[in-house]
Amino acid sequence: MNKRRNPIDVQLTIPKVAGNKEIYDDRVATAKGVARGENKKYKETAAIKNEIPEIDEPLKIRQGSSELLVITKTKKLAAYVITVTEKSPKRFRAVFVNRLQNYCLDALEKLIEANSLQMNNAKNIENRKDCQHATYLKLKLLAYMAFLSFESQCILKKQYEQISLQVADCINLLVAWRKSDADRLGKKS
Repeated sequence: MNKRRNPIDVQLTIPKVAGNKEIYDDRVATAKGVARGENKKYKETAAIKNEIPEIDEPLKIRQGSSELLVITKTKKLAAYVITVTEKSPKRFRAVFVNRLQNYCLDALEKLIEANSLQMNNAKNIENRKDCQHATYLKLKLLAYMAFLSFESQCILKKQYEQISLQVADCINLLVAWRKSDADRLGKKS
């Protein structure tokens, strides 16, 4: 007697591989893609997650991270700007796209440099302030360049709004960091 299989029983399962620590979304997408390719039904995302408990959840910023929040936010801003500008029309790449990306990366570079300077002597303190000020200028220039890009239709309105919000957030965190440094120096004196 030939039993006909229920389509739900023909679901793709992913074998457990010892020591494999792929990101959760990649594993789920792979399972669904393979199932579609083999014309099989695939399990829902929750079922796949329960089946493979050792896979990692999507990466999140650790609470106890030693990196400054302003650096983390600036990294996210840079990633967003690079992603958005990749889709910009070619005629804007030499003017706006390069500038937007460079301002983000320059700001990030200056933040990391400022954070690496110890506040143990006057020269380092002054260099740190200079790096923080340079970052502030780069972020302000980025905001203005984003505005010009929007006006020239290089980026969309929602992209401009998102960049503006993220730049404002980075500037607020930078100002708070500068104030914290000034307060710490005031207590040492």
